[in-house]
Amino acid sequence: MNNFTYHNPTRVVFGKGTAGHARKYLDPQKRVLLLYGRGSVKNNGVYEQVLGGLPTPPVLEFGGIEPNPEYETCMRGVEAAREAGIDFILAVGGGSVIDAAKFIAAAIPYRESDPWDILEKGAAMSAAIPLGTVLTLPGTGSEANAASVISRRARQQKLAFIHPRVQPVFSILDPETTYSLPVRQTVNGVVDAFSHVIEQYMTYPVDSPLQDRQAEAVLLTLIEEGPRAVAQPRDYNARANVMLAAMWALNGHLSCGVPGDWSTHMIGHELTAFFGIDHARSLAVVMPALLREQSAAKHAKLLQFARRVWGVTAEDEGTAVEEGITAMETFFHDLGVETKLSAYDVTLEKTAPIVGRFRTAAARLGEHGDLDADRIEAIFRACA
Repeated sequence: MNNFTYHNPTRVVFGKGTAGHARKYLDPQKRVLLLYGRGSVKNNGVYEQVLGGLPTPPVLEFGGIEPNPEYETCMRGVEAAREAGIDFILAVGGGSVIDAAKFIAAAIPYRESDPWDILEKGAAMSAAIPLGTVLTLPGTGSEANAASVISRRARQQKLAFIHPRVQPVFSILDPETTYSLPVRQTVNGVVDAFSHVIEQYMTYPVDSPLQDRQAEAVLLTLIEEGPRAVAQPRDYNARANVMLAAMWALNGHLSCGVPGDWSTHMIGHELTAFFGIDHARSLAVVMPALLREQSAAKHAKLLQFARRVWGVTAEDEGTAVEEGITAMETFFHDLGVETKLSAYDVTLEKTAPIVGRFRTAAARLGEHGDLDADRIEAIFRACA
């Protein structure tokens, strides 16, 4: 097992009826920005619950955060927050709203240059506005980690930053707030969380049985409970189990002492930036092809995945590995998620600018740094 340092200061408040409990964790003296998306929280009653649970009314409300939050939208929020003297952000929504809150929190006090430099150049942050969340769409795990992903459509970029200063102070997870989610969003959350586990689990053995079995437990929970949440949207236990699994998939526990990959995400982000494919669905396209391309380097963990997660019994190891990857694809298909670029009207030729971007950057992705532009092109060929 590798050395690690683990610290997660987010207070997680989980359970039925907690959406209106923010007053327990908010200083009434804070000047609060209430941040949300395109209005669903006002249609499903969550907005009223949250407002009723605040110690004082928010100083500023800012809505309109889109899926794959846009830099330009976030910067409008930054300017409004600066003018209002905001010193706390409460994000109500899914991962996109929370990611936007983290970037806005970082950008408000950042005056050294264009705040995009935080994402593109890793510019140093000396301060950030504290934030809390009320989660309404599980999947990203952003409610319990320090990562944020922001898009800039004009440049066809989707970039991430990670900084402890934007770790949420508290996050309220009430499964009942997810009852009204459209099927597509529920499914996307399940696939996104599944991919987060794979990025931390599907590398190579480092004698970490606890982390491996925790990862497998999250995968099995998503496999069992995801379809239940889709079929029975008001099944509290299914919703609760998916919400908890998605949070656990990316709150830092699974990465302790083990190597990570994240190449599926790096490639998937490009597909979203160039073609607007839903984040989770871009991952479902890339992941099976990438695992096949990397099957030699990942053989031991792929075999473990096939046997422990999917119950594959084939004696031949190569056959078992393929059956495991195929079982994962079938799971995605059963959820209604395609695993080929053609389903999104993206041809192999259209991916050439993405390959070119990786080639120009001399990218070396993966846990071994062995995934270069030629191999990324091979992955696109396999999933075309």
